Amino acid sequence: MSDKVPHILVTGASGLLGRAVVKVFKEKKFNVTGLAFSRVGPGLVKCDLTDHEAVTSLLEKVKPDVIIHSAAERFPDVVENKYEETRLLNIKTAAHIATVARRIGSRVIHISTDYVFDGTSPPYKPEDKCNPLNKYGITKWESEKAVLAEVTDACILRIPVLYGTVERLEESAVTTLLKTLKSDAPQSVSHHDQRCPAHVNDIAHILADMTALIWKGDKLQGIYQWSGRQKMTKYDMILTMSRVFSLTHAHLTPSHTPSTIRPYDPEMDVTRLTDLGISHHTNFEDGVKECLAVWV
Repeated sequence: MSDKVPHILVTGASGLLGRAVVKVFKEKKFNVTGLAFSRVGPGLVKCDLTDHEAVTSLLEKVKPDVIIHSAAERFPDVVENKYEETRLLNIKTAAHIATVARRIGSRVIHISTDYVFDGTSPPYKPEDKCNPLNKYGITKWESEKAVLAEVTDACILRIPVLYGTVERLEESAVTTLLKTLKSDAPQSVSHHDQRCPAHVNDIAHILADMTALIWKGDKLQGIYQWSGRQKMTKYDMILTMSRVFSLTHAHLTPSHTPSTIRPYDPEMDVTRLTDLGISHHTNFEDGVKECLAVWV
């Protein structure tokens, strides 16, 4: 490709991951347009992604070199209760963006999840069979197929549960655990399901590295995966927060009850990225100390 600075369009730019992506890409001197809808902040463009006419018009006007599609409903409990609305955002919107991208010549990196797997046979390779246990996982698996059907050279990046600098603790399934830790109420916390949490800054840097290779002309396409390099239960995460912030966890007990709609261990094989020289991992203890200190 040419020596010009690539123009990157980021959907979900006001979200937990999207904010980090916009920040890191701007630091790396990419030309960035960030889209948001319900939380439009300074420098972002308001766009309802479910309004396909508006999306078409905007993409045809901007003509980005690469589209990073991170917008989605990602809370499994919300998806279970608002399935049809979620299908519109998670699947049909992704398919439409891919359709327009193919027509205007934009490359696509579509964000997916480790919840496409059932968690019984980790670590999962990109080509392993998907068997999502909940509706969220189903929508993301179907969105992967929809994007790849429209754009054969699209990249899918499957990622684990995320944490980072939040606008509210509930924004991440990881950071919300601090509320549980600080509460005086006795309660049990899952010590069964295994997770490989990743800091949003790590995912943003991975996306920037992928984009740089695409812009250089490397033939990145298909499914890529990243899992954080530490495997933890929610109870393990809380113990780390307890140690980092010197907070008691005496009111909390570990629960070994399995979840019926969440995978036990969806750790993913990451060698397709590491073989490209792409690897970013923030130590969990350092990450939570940095992003949660203002909330303690």
